[in-house]
Amino acid sequence: MDKGKNYEVKDIKLAEQGRKNIEWAEMQMSALLKVKERFEKEKPFKGIKIGLALHVTKETAVLVKTLVAGGAEIAITGCNPLSTQDDVAAALAKEDINVWAYKGETKEDYYRYLNNVINFKPNITIDDGCDLVTEIHTKHSHLIQNIIGGAEETTTGVIRLRAMEKDNALKYPIVAVNDNKTKHLLDNYYGTGQSTIDGILRGTSILFAGKNVVIAGYGDCGKGVALRAKGMGSNIIITEVDAFRALQAKLDGFLVMRMKEAAKIGDIFITVTGDKHVIKAEHLKLMKDKAIVANSGHFDAEIDYAGLKKIAKSSREIRALVEEFTLENGKRIIALGNCRLVNLSLAEGHPSEVMSTSFCGQALSCEYLAKNKGKLPIKVIALPEELDNEIARLQLEALGVEIDKLDKEQETYLKSWKEGT
Repeated sequence: MDKGKNYEVKDIKLAEQGRKNIEWAEMQMSALLKVKERFEKEKPFKGIKIGLALHVTKETAVLVKTLVAGGAEIAITGCNPLSTQDDVAAALAKEDINVWAYKGETKEDYYRYLNNVINFKPNITIDDGCDLVTEIHTKHSHLIQNIIGGAEETTTGVIRLRAMEKDNALKYPIVAVNDNKTKHLLDNYYGTGQSTIDGILRGTSILFAGKNVVIAGYGDCGKGVALRAKGMGSNIIITEVDAFRALQAKLDGFLVMRMKEAAKIGDIFITVTGDKHVIKAEHLKLMKDKAIVANSGHFDAEIDYAGLKKIAKSSREIRALVEEFTLENGKRIIALGNCRLVNLSLAEGHPSEVMSTSFCGQALSCEYLAKNKGKLPIKVIALPEELDNEIARLQLEALGVEIDKLDKEQETYLKSWKEGT
């Protein structure tokens, strides 16, 4: 481990490769670079400290550089023990960014790094999963008086924040970035769909064609994973607890059943629910020999990984982060990425192009918070629709796409009610 005054990374000598990877991401993140260009002129974060707990990837580094361009002081750590790209962390350290992160963090280091960010005394927080916000609220509430607000990246984090709000525990406004159309309908759908398959393929090189792929959860992430697995020739089975989503899956042409039935016939299992123990030990016992289990939900709670260890008579690591567990019945279960985010533990996360719109959402949310300091309700709030639409416009511009515009007659018609048949 390499340590400096304001950083702790695995190997500082990886910085040059990290710099190149960040440049590669920038080539595909034109929309975010447009925001950065404006921030450089307007300096919306002058005098503001921003603390981040995000996946420390090349795309996140572009967000960090965007915020710095806007005048912010930055401190960043990871939001998952297996998601940091060590070369990117090293590159950020070389650029004098406060960064504490490495791939494979112990639980002790994970929370020590979170507290390093908290001790930085941020005025704005950016979170992915709500761990930073939770730690501040439960153990450092004295800092809240100087916090303008926060922004939350992912579905799981927003669920936790809404629970905090319901319990009257939330003490500063948080923008639910995940609720942006340009986040959950792009990042969750296109990003999770592609990166999940990418992680499984990198870990196993398995053929998807002809396999029974069981997807737990048919929200935006589950829909994206299902579409891509179907495109690779898989037979898709959906498990759900939500009646409408289950109906959607059925009408999309997929089999829908309970997990206890799907467990008997699945070849590959992917969890994307945001809930706990969707795949239990009792399900694991029913699975075929050499069934593969992978999770793309934020936390490692969706598959009962501890329960798998308990029912296994032996285990071994076949290759990095690919484990084989042999059960008492002789069947083998292949678990990927310690049942943590497979798209980041075994791959590189979402494509840069997708993350461009998500991180435009983070950057503009921070600007919105800064401009409205002291004026926003202490609750989970949405980014104004016009800002969400602005992100879509920036991305269309980056793609070279032009769209129509309403003329005066059309605008008048849409605002009227008297003109009919």
